[in-house]
Amino acid sequence: MKAKHYLPMAAMALAVIAGCESKKEAVMTSGIDLTNLDTTVVRGTDFYQYACGGWMKKHPLTDEYSRFGSFDMLAENNREQLKGLIAEIAGSQHDQGTIAQKIADIYNLAMDSVKLNQDGMEPIKADLEKIASIKNKEEIIPMMAELAHIGLRPYFSFFVDADIMDSKSNLFQLYQGGISLGEKEYYLDTDDVTTNIRNKYKEHIVKMFQLAGFDEAAAKKNMEAVLEIETEIAKASYSAVEQRDPAANYHKMTLDELKKEIPGIDWDAFLHGVGIKGVTELSVSQVEPIKAVEKIINKTPLEKQVAYMQWKLINTASGYLSDDFEAQDFDFYGKTLSGRKENQPRWKRAVSTVDDVLGEAVGQMYVEKYFPAAAKERMVHLVKNLQTALGERIRNLEWMGDSTKTKAIEKLNTFYVKVGYPDKWRDYTNLNIENDSYWANVKRATEFELDYMLAKAGKPVDKDEWGMTPQTVNAYYNPTTNEICFPAGILQYPFFDMNADDAFNYGAIGVVIGHEMTHGFDDQGRQFDKDGNLKDWWTAEDAKRFDERAQVMVNFFDSIQVLPGLYANGSLTLGENIADHGGLQVSFQAFKNATKDAPLEVVDGFTPEQRFFLSYAGVWAGNVRDEQIRLQTKSDPHSLGRWRVNGALPQIGAWYEAFNIKEGDPMYLAPEKRVSIW
Repeated sequence: MKAKHYLPMAAMALAVIAGCESKKEAVMTSGIDLTNLDTTVVRGTDFYQYACGGWMKKHPLTDEYSRFGSFDMLAENNREQLKGLIAEIAGSQHDQGTIAQKIADIYNLAMDSVKLNQDGMEPIKADLEKIASIKNKEEIIPMMAELAHIGLRPYFSFFVDADIMDSKSNLFQLYQGGISLGEKEYYLDTDDVTTNIRNKYKEHIVKMFQLAGFDEAAAKKNMEAVLEIETEIAKASYSAVEQRDPAANYHKMTLDELKKEIPGIDWDAFLHGVGIKGVTELSVSQVEPIKAVEKIINKTPLEKQVAYMQWKLINTASGYLSDDFEAQDFDFYGKTLSGRKENQPRWKRAVSTVDDVLGEAVGQMYVEKYFPAAAKERMVHLVKNLQTALGERIRNLEWMGDSTKTKAIEKLNTFYVKVGYPDKWRDYTNLNIENDSYWANVKRATEFELDYMLAKAGKPVDKDEWGMTPQTVNAYYNPTTNEICFPAGILQYPFFDMNADDAFNYGAIGVVIGHEMTHGFDDQGRQFDKDGNLKDWWTAEDAKRFDERAQVMVNFFDSIQVLPGLYANGSLTLGENIADHGGLQVSFQAFKNATKDAPLEVVDGFTPEQRFFLSYAGVWAGNVRDEQIRLQTKSDPHSLGRWRVNGALPQIGAWYEAFNIKEGDPMYLAPEKRVSIW
């Protein structure tokens, strides 16, 4: 259940919301803060610096952040709002079993540094001993399954979600996992930077085992075992790019077929231990790493596997234990991996945990206090405008044939739109929060979530379930339900400003709505039909033309040097780059449609078209450390903020016209070299 609380929010999928119709009232502002600009920079040389340089100068990175941008400022504002709601509840006594009691107890336990430090490693001692008590390899799979109940996923992972070939039904699915550094390259690459990270990781494992009561010799021996096992899993694992291919990550089979394909794992014991019943078929997302695990379990000495599972426990629990565990955890994942110099204050970490454990309960309070009904109404209308504009663009595509266009329009028209908050809130009655220890409650919350997920297996997909909480500063597209979702938390500046005109709002929120819509037609989303099934609805000729145009995007981003010697990964970021491209094109067209009968005027020396692109760029204003750049480039499907501007805008003809960008300007791309898809 634990997601490292200091991992950057920049790794989140961006897409936004809210809406504003063409405004005729004189009270509308431009929405553009002129102090955010750096007008000493030539627009056609570095538009990102021109549009965001002032903001970046005003907001230098503090020690707490590896990346901080206008997006993160909004997230911090939301966090302060959540803190106000949670701290007020935490200051009073509440009846056992109430939502208020659960919020208060988990928050207060997270904030009680005295108790956390007195407890030390005691909260995980019994589980460490239980893992150490394994006597033979036949006990490994039952132990692995038991550990899943407290949020550990040694060896590989699993989940329940829609069957991508039968999207109305939920399917139990296995997925690669078991490596603590996330991406396989950290274990296998031999460049100096990666080697240094790997060496730091080894030191980190040793220190953490020592904190858990092991002497230095045992800690070093355990570290070697962990690296050996995780490296073997990494060798067989799919890369982040390989995981982007839906068909290649889907291998549906019966349980009997799985037993024949991978006989060295006791699947009956695993499923029984996890707590799922009646599984007759499932998908093995990646077969090769599961086969590698089969070999590891059967051939690696038992004591090494005990050390590996103990490491997964220590690593997962560290953020919920005493300050020395938390500090060492941050030293590696925060400092070494992302370049941060100082951990978040305790209250931020506590709020994040409450938000993780009781997300929709907190969300219900958040919506009641901070989300006006008018915003939802405007948002729904804006989405309609963007759908209309995308439909117009699809119909006018010169490279796509009529039959594929017809299918694309059908898919567009069946988007399931979610705005603000769910119609039905989750029931937390069966979640038991007690005043014993922070980690004990996290374990109970993890098991509560596991039961909730497993209960879906074999049942119809609930299209009304949300994949994000209302307070989340983000949005998403889900291909298997063909839905676009815009939580309430994102309906604030810099994405939406009720007092700003359409140039600003279409440039920010409009682009992100278009971004999410375009995900339905990016290199992954286009493989799913209007019903959410992985089904080819393209003619061979149109698919070939799409791939050729998408390759232009891949090649362009592959050529971007984000740090000396380090280049962007155009294949990894292709889907998000296509979505940014489509979002810009679609929202600009919707903006022009919305203002055609009442054109906006020049404000602060900028035309409406210029303000549209300045608004878009402002969303990505931010500063970022080199370590974070490396981390994101290796693992994040989103391009860095700078390149979501300087990489995206040179593909957009309207941007050239708005700012009079000419041949000879460093950012100029000849028309025949520009990306042209949606």
